[in-house]
Amino acid sequence: MLTAAFVREAALYCRDERLAYLSVHCHGGTRSVSFSSTDLRSHERGYPALRDILRGQPVGALVFAQQAVAGDLWLPDGTRQDLAEARVVGRSWRSLYPSPPVSLDLADSAYDRQTRWFSDRGQLLLNRLKVAVIGAGGAGSLLVEYLARLGVGHLVVIDPERIELTNLPRVVGSTRWDARTWFTRDNRPEWMRRLGNRTATPKVRIAARVARVANPKARIETIFGDIADAAVAQCLVDCDFMFLAADTMQARLVFNALVHQYLIPGVQVGAKVQADRSTGEILDVFSVHRPITPDLGCLWCNGLINAARLQEEALAPDERRAQRYVDDPTVIAPSVITLNATATAHAANDFLFSVLGLLHQDAQHDFQRWVPRSNEMYYDGIRRDQSCPECGLKGRFARGDAERLPTRAS
Repeated sequence: MLTAAFVREAALYCRDERLAYLSVHCHGGTRSVSFSSTDLRSHERGYPALRDILRGQPVGALVFAQQAVAGDLWLPDGTRQDLAEARVVGRSWRSLYPSPPVSLDLADSAYDRQTRWFSDRGQLLLNRLKVAVIGAGGAGSLLVEYLARLGVGHLVVIDPERIELTNLPRVVGSTRWDARTWFTRDNRPEWMRRLGNRTATPKVRIAARVARVANPKARIETIFGDIADAAVAQCLVDCDFMFLAADTMQARLVFNALVHQYLIPGVQVGAKVQADRSTGEILDVFSVHRPITPDLGCLWCNGLINAARLQEEALAPDERRAQRYVDDPTVIAPSVITLNATATAHAANDFLFSVLGLLHQDAQHDFQRWVPRSNEMYYDGIRRDQSCPECGLKGRFARGDAERLPTRAS
């Protein structure tokens, strides 16, 4: 039995740290569990006072069996709720309930070939998920197509850019009309080229068009903006999963914080062709798929957020030129759709196996890198620093709204 002094000390700590207070214990049983009448009476005696002490943070209790959990949650608005589901997120998800859920719903018959593998229940789970795709370019557009066809019910697509001619070979569903190629040819007057660039179709609108063709019943939410803006990032805090297909350091920074602050699993994907600027010789070609989950190391711990580039991206274009952060801004990195497809197909597969709980316990959890020139795949080990301010227990880890995201002011 918890002593009054211990409860008070824990409650004050939660208040000062802006954390929820949860009392946890176990009962016997396997797949069903509930509070005893003694448990509930003790909650009714003590939790109103604890809620006052915490000054707006939730108070509650959890009781576990081997494969079940029940919860009695006292919320800041004065309401009291039973826990419907607890999700254990990681490389392979588990959902726990007070008792086994019973559903008579059937999946859409269009998914018959999929439900033969992971059942109507698995398909209905995909339909309930809210998944974000950050970046709707070459990699992001492929992910939107895959996720819509898998049957994900709610997609959020974020990108601040409009389509242009050189994007067309890689962005799924884009057309020459979207890029306003009739207006932006080199032989057109400057005013006409500017008009074409200003009126070209936003990449998010193309992604939404593709998704609706693939899955007319899905909810498609598009944000023509930058994840580095606070108002945009805030739209992702209730997502179930995120794909990062934008390669700015600011996007990595915010994505990384969302994963650990709000416990949202995600994956960073990309492809790169490195060429010598003077000779044009190809130095390296690779695709990457990096799972970033709350139980593993973060992008900071693994040296994948470059502080110098973060500082560079925070400057205005004329300031960057003045400080010579970019040697030649006209040099565009090579990019090919097949390299993007390698990374995104593996990322989408990994998402599917993770959320349906199908990954084997001994599955390889490292970052993966494919090098087509040598036809090799490498596993890059994931590092985690327990003192990291992002994923360490003393940092923003699991702090939710109690911590500010590292974004630009909205």
